[in-house]
Amino acid sequence: MASLNVGNLGEYLREQRRTAQLSLRQLAEAAGVSNPYLSQIERGLRKPSAEVLQQVAKALRISAETLYVRAGILEEREPDELETRAAVLADPSINERQKQVLLQIYDSFRKENGFDADRERDDTAGAAGDGLRKGAPGGVDGQKTDQF
Repeated sequence: MASLNVGNLGEYLREQRRTAQLSLRQLAEAAGVSNPYLSQIERGLRKPSAEVLQQVAKALRISAETLYVRAGILEEREPDELETRAAVLADPSINERQKQVLLQIYDSFRKENGFDADRERDDTAGAAGDGLRKGAPGGVDGQKTDQF
């Protein structure tokens, strides 16, 4: 049984595919999924896995997290935050541990600036940000500090 989110996901995918000027067949090939399966996703008849959504996002050159939200896999966040997180998570030049540390620092800066996300985070997120803020060359807001 198709949920409302799956229908919204399908409409969104169709819109993104058309914007990218790709046929259903071209997108299916680029994403490594079958043409009929992708068609069923677009029509809201199938709920794809996170892996399939990631492949489709990569083929469309859009954020996988955006598709996860549309599919109901992740809860919605601010668009800028989604794009930032997606960029960090998709970066092949840093390892998983580095990605998590970077996201923790990002969260601590957002919290400091009054954009506290209403979700639970590791207790280390604040510590990672605090350690970086104290005495980082150039400091926060370009202030020079002598600590560190």
